[in-house]
Amino acid sequence: MGSLNKPHAVLVPYPAQGHINPLMQLAKLLHLRGFYITFVNTEFNHRRLIRSKGLNYVRGQPDFRFETIPDGLPLSDIDATQDLWTLSDSVQRNCLSPFRQVLAKLSSCSECPPVTCIISDGLMTFTMKAAEELGIQEVQFYTTSACGFMAYLCFGGLINRGLVPFKDENFMINGSMETPIDWIPGMRNFRLKDFPTPIRTADPNDIMLNFMKEETQNCLNSSAIILNTFDEFEHEILQAIAAKFPRNIYTIGPLSLLETGITTGSCQYSCTVWGIGMEVNHVVKCDEVEALIKEMMEEDKGKQMKKNALEWKKKAQAATSIGGSSYHNFNRFIKDVLYGCK
Repeated sequence: MGSLNKPHAVLVPYPAQGHINPLMQLAKLLHLRGFYITFVNTEFNHRRLIRSKGLNYVRGQPDFRFETIPDGLPLSDIDATQDLWTLSDSVQRNCLSPFRQVLAKLSSCSECPPVTCIISDGLMTFTMKAAEELGIQEVQFYTTSACGFMAYLCFGGLINRGLVPFKDENFMINGSMETPIDWIPGMRNFRLKDFPTPIRTADPNDIMLNFMKEETQNCLNSSAIILNTFDEFEHEILQAIAAKFPRNIYTIGPLSLLETGITTGSCQYSCTVWGIGMEVNHVVKCDEVEALIKEMMEEDKGKQMKKNALEWKKKAQAATSIGGSSYHNFNRFIKDVLYGCK
């Protein structure tokens, strides 16, 4: 297929390494399946990519190109770690306009095919507005587990029930974190302490709390959602998410295995559902860690955890092998959503 006749996917990761890597894995898979790829980094992360991989890497392969957008923050040391609170606020406020400019550049490019779809990180939902303006398909890719996605979807419920933000700064020591949460479908034995850390604030204007609530909720306005997990790993929660989002959900993970052919969620799920983790109190003490390591290495519980981890590894490999659920879902995603949008 000539380059100009290929479907053209634009991929936009949230500008943090744990988000860039999974989306790059997806980009490579789509490229192997005949897609023209444009991968959009922030200028800050693109400079870091050049330094770590070299210019030849970012010049791309045939039909695989990189573009950049500013993150809206002042220039900083390339070795610095960007503050996620400030970065998230800036991305939400400032990235839509430069992203429109990238799409306009691609539209006028005589050497690349027309953009047919946008796949963006679930924290970069400003891309949906740009896709709507162009009348093209937009897909949200959530890089964490399904239970993590569901937990973020429930931030609004926690706020509406007056559970967060907390009343004062003593929430870590007054027992508030042990409050049971029994109204989330598919998530049993959950406590406030089991939710992602953005809830741990007493500030109603906390940037990350509101950013995660808004961006995750915005995902439900997309035409499709990709989750980096596999069906058997989180079956019950996936059913609960499907009830909230009755359109297309595609579980095509673990992408690291699909690319060569695990996703973890909250501490609570690793410990009590999947049986592959051990919980440590929020105040970490050396003797407690030492005891847990000894239990993991020498006692029956540790042996069972190792056995569980190996079983999940086998199931993940089966899901991403030819004929497995993630392999099938990836092919279905390409056929139904991406080729279907041409």
